[in-house]
Amino acid sequence: MTFKKIILFCHRWLGFISGLVVFIVSITGCLFCFQDEIQDAMQKYRHVEVQHKPYLSPSVLKAEALKGRKGATATYMYYYGVDRPAGVLVNLPKDGMLYVYMNPYTGQILHTENPMKNFFIIVEYIHLYLLLPAKVGSLVVGISVIIFMVIMITGLILWWPKRKSDRKRSFNIKWNGRWRRVNYDLHNVLGFYATSIAIILSITGLSMVFDSVREGIYTTANLGREYPSEKEILKSDSLLNGKVNNKTVVDRSFAVAQARSPKAEMFFINDDASAAGVVGISAYAQTLHYYNSDEYIFEKYTGKLLKQTPQSKKSPGLKMNEMNYDLHVGQIGGITTKIIAFLASLICASLPITGFIIWLGKRKKSKTKTVRNVTHRRVQRQHQA
Repeated sequence: MTFKKIILFCHRWLGFISGLVVFIVSITGCLFCFQDEIQDAMQKYRHVEVQHKPYLSPSVLKAEALKGRKGATATYMYYYGVDRPAGVLVNLPKDGMLYVYMNPYTGQILHTENPMKNFFIIVEYIHLYLLLPAKVGSLVVGISVIIFMVIMITGLILWWPKRKSDRKRSFNIKWNGRWRRVNYDLHNVLGFYATSIAIILSITGLSMVFDSVREGIYTTANLGREYPSEKEILKSDSLLNGKVNNKTVVDRSFAVAQARSPKAEMFFINDDASAAGVVGISAYAQTLHYYNSDEYIFEKYTGKLLKQTPQSKKSPGLKMNEMNYDLHVGQIGGITTKIIAFLASLICASLPITGFIIWLGKRKKSKTKTVRNVTHRRVQRQHQA
């Protein structure tokens, strides 16, 4: 068996193994690319009128979100921007999670939502887990994506024209050809153009599934250099629990973060309720973008600033990992890169289909050729007789 036949064998059978998962993951990726724009257009609660006054403090919004919800807790909060709502993620003892969206200036509740009933969150869960249990689903998706990357590389090897004179023709789709030729070109030519983007999307997706990939990106981007402070886990002094009035610590912490990151458009607050937990605040430079942020960690009982990590002081590896989501959904460069990610995902979804059609055509052609050979032999025998 020649090298090319081995590559073709791997390309074909790996495609059979992963094709359905790749199709589902790619289609859901297409749908998710423009989820912010679509929801902004359809949901009025995602915008509020700008008021020239400070936001209400986190403790006030949290108390309003928990009002009338016995036993509920809230650890995570977002201030999405001056013209957007604040969001409190409420954990209900029996019913699970609930998003409460509020006007950050007045405290008015604008919308409550079970995240598992939001269309785009369902799409995201299909994309990440195929709606299977998280550990099982993420493993199936992760392995399928790895296989898909191998398929893209083997496909590139099989497709690459040997002669320079064939390259110009190979980079174009012959739209006036027969439908089988058009399908063949759609598989090969579009696959070639999408390969580089597809591999970026695959690697960023894998980093969400496998810690080893995330660590590999971190180490590679840092050229092997260690940054111990970035992996340091800070804790509050649990001995102060109950001895200090810490009701307004989160409010004071938020005020410090706002003052130190005055140009930040969006804030995320993690008020860890555990005894040794801390108050973590991320100040994002741009609303709904997660790759550029200043990080603050505060002692939850005294409000002491334990650690401050501005974007400019982060290692290249940490920046790369924080850039992961924006790269994966294509929003790193605005609407242009979103369109590129959308088209690349759409092409990736089409490849298992066009590839299967090519295989069916060759299989049918092989059967027809076999029947013709058998018929020809019979005719020859009849003439000889």
